Amino acid sequence: MLTLCGSPISNYYNKVKLALLEKGVAFTEELVPIMSKNEAVLAASPLAKIPYIRTPEGALCESQAIMEYIETAYPQPPLLPAGAFAAAKVRELITFIDLHLELVARDLYPQAFFGGTVSESSQARVRKQLEKNIAAFRRLAKFSPFVAGDTFTQADCAAFVSLPLVAMATKAVLGEDLLTAGDVDYKTYVKFIGERPSAQKVAADRKAAQQKK
Repeated sequence: MLTLCGSPISNYYNKVKLALLEKGVAFTEELVPIMSKNEAVLAASPLAKIPYIRTPEGALCESQAIMEYIETAYPQPPLLPAGAFAAAKVRELITFIDLHLELVARDLYPQAFFGGTVSESSQARVRKQLEKNIAAFRRLAKFSPFVAGDTFTQADCAAFVSLPLVAMATKAVLGEDLLTAGDVDYKTYVKFIGERPSAQKVAADRKAAQQKK
C-alpha cells in the first residue's frame, strides 16, 4: 500500500491526494511538517519538500513525478488521455498551472497567508509576470467543463488545488484577483469540481487541518 506523506494544507499534497482518490488507490496518510530536518524525511525527499510517497519499491518525491508514477502503476481510471498529443496537452496545462501561475504567485504567500511582508518592487514584478502568464493560460485552458476539455484529468488535480490560491494571494496582496481580472472563470470551475466526492474529501481534510493549527 502507498503512504502519502506531507500535510493536507499543501496544495501539492492535495494534487496527489485528489489523483489517488479519483483512481480509488488504497493509501494511508502520514503527517510530515514542511521543511523537516528529520533524516528519514531527507532520505525520502532530499529537499524536505512535501509531498512524497512511500511505495513497496521505495520513496518518491516531486508531485508531478508522483503523478506520473500513479498513472503508470494504476492506469484505471486514466487521468491522462490515451493519445500522445492529447496527453502532452494535459501535461502542458499542468506546467502552466504549477510553474507559470502558482510558483509565481507563491512569492506573495508570506504576506497573503503568513503575516509577513512583500516589497513593492516584488509585488510589481509578480503582478507583471502573472498578468502575462494568466493571459497565456487562458489561451490553453478549455473549461469545457474540465480544464483540459470534456474529461477529468491530472490537470484538474492541479487546477482545483492551486487556482484558488493564486486568486486569494493576488487579492490579498495586490488588491485584485488577477485570475478574475484576466477573465479566467475559476470560481465556476472550482465549484463544479468541488461537487466530486474526491474533491469534497480533499477540501474537508484541508479545512480540518487548518482548524488544528
